[in-house]
Amino acid sequence: MKRTAAVSVIGLAAALLLAAGHAGAQDAERGKAVYEEQKCKLCHSVAGEGNKKGALDDVGGRLGAEEIEAWHRNPKEMTEKSGSTRKPAMKAYGEDKLSEEDLDALVAYLLTLKG
Repeated sequence: MKRTAAVSVIGLAAALLLAAGHAGAQDAERGKAVYEEQKCKLCHSVAGEGNKKGALDDVGGRLGAEEIEAWHRNPKEMTEKSGSTRKPAMKAYGEDKLSEEDLDALVAYLLTLKG
């Protein structure tokens, strides 16, 4: 009986992980669309498409989710924190310009970019 319960728990855990992975893939796919909708290419590039001065090809390997989110919500603070000198400075994307759901999806997409 203990073995059956353990197998059931492992099976449930595996199903949840697969569902989370699928949701993560869907979020990243939506995030790529948000990247296009927000015209991020004007200042940034991915895989050589867009402004090469702001390449994001390895951003997912350099920054965590919280930092990527902060760059969108509080770019002035992040510019000071990082010592960035890139001009023009990144503009802030408040919830009126980028919903929490879209920001979460965009972050999920950017985290997939590991160079």
